[in-house]
Amino acid sequence: MTGRDPESAAKPLLLGATPQLFVADLPASCDFFVSSLGFTVDFTYGEPPFYGQVARDGARLALRQVDRPVLAGINAAMAAEPDMLAATITVDDAEALHLEFRAAGAPFHQALRTEPWGARTFIVRDPDGNLLLFAGD
Repeated sequence: MTGRDPESAAKPLLLGATPQLFVADLPASCDFFVSSLGFTVDFTYGEPPFYGQVARDGARLALRQVDRPVLAGINAAMAAEPDMLAATITVDDAEALHLEFRAAGAPFHQALRTEPWGARTFIVRDPDGNLLLFAGD
């Protein structure tokens, strides 16, 4: 018995999500996530590697290397909508994480702030322009 109510027992559970970020250089992107944001590399795939996953605690991000013309199109879309998020990551202490990332030299798109609904948020920009929102209480 799982402790779920009978009505929801028939529905499969969604256990997580792994956003996929498009990057120009997979090894460089992995290095950024490790050195600037404290992630670890779960795996890379291909020879040379073109796909991988980075993780930190319960957060996972898939990284997919794409050709420059494809990335240029994605970057054009992001330029047209300057706050287009690639991923939202929930954290337990946004202020402490912001301080950690700032000390590591992470590039911020938005500094730490309190949203009207009470969440504390900040946004980091990866080397390819992907915007990652970190949000907590």
